[in-house]
Amino acid sequence: MSISWQGVFPAVTTKFKDDHSLDIAEMKTHFTRQIDAGVDGIITTGSLGEAGTLILEEKVEVARTAVEVSRGRVPVLATVVEANTARSVEFVKKAEAAGVDGFMILPAVPYVSDARETLTHFKAIAAAASKPIMIYINPVAYRVDVDLDMLAELANDPKFVAIKESSDDVRRVTRTINRFGDRYRIFCGVDNLALEALFMGADGWVAGLVDAFPEETVAIYKLFRAGRFDEALKIYRWFIPLLELDVSTKLVQNIKLAEAMAGIGNERVRPPRLPLAGEERDRVVRIIEQALKTRPTLPKL
Repeated sequence: MSISWQGVFPAVTTKFKDDHSLDIAEMKTHFTRQIDAGVDGIITTGSLGEAGTLILEEKVEVARTAVEVSRGRVPVLATVVEANTARSVEFVKKAEAAGVDGFMILPAVPYVSDARETLTHFKAIAAAASKPIMIYINPVAYRVDVDLDMLAELANDPKFVAIKESSDDVRRVTRTINRFGDRYRIFCGVDNLALEALFMGADGWVAGLVDAFPEETVAIYKLFRAGRFDEALKIYRWFIPLLELDVSTKLVQNIKLAEAMAGIGNERVRPPRLPLAGEERDRVVRIIEQALKTRPTLPKL
């Protein structure tokens, strides 16, 4: 299906059974819940999530599950995060065969590639793909940047259509638009900068806490697009303590705990991750409990 490249795209969590195998049934429930809440796309096996604990075939299975659930209602993007270019190309081919609509790609990890190496990696993936691509820019996490000059070179290939901007510098939205106009669609990839990025001209939001609070996330975006800024801001201010749980090394555990407490998921993670414990868990529980206690009544959209 064609992709509009705007709106809320959840980076969905991967579900596991008690034995740490994939829980396909639970993922179908989770993906359906997101789509029913009005999200505009699904992104599987996010790179800061649990993709690193999955073998290639499992990543393909998760993507295939999302495609089956979507049934063309929303586009499905598969995240390409591998340690080398050859395996990235292999995944792209298998994910396309599984029916995905596009890809979100980032530099190979954990190696810190220079600009020439990063561009070569991206171009090799694009050459193997027939679907459009979102470029994930996150120098904070991966220590590899994709600057404006690199984006200018990638702009020569029409497969590169969107950017997930996660540099933690909202000013880059303006700089990218000033340089490229509407050549790239820009998505904010930092939960607690999302509304700020939308005000600066971003087209969408690759979201994390949407996994636990899909209706609130969608409401913020739709209210903003409708020009109902005060209403969007009110919900966003309520949401901020939760959104800040996404900006953490343990974002997966935080989000899955929020899912469980919101009644739409569970806490199971695949080792080496473990569920939160002790004071760390107590602190996150208090944040989520307060949010649930003060959860806003959403306006009609």
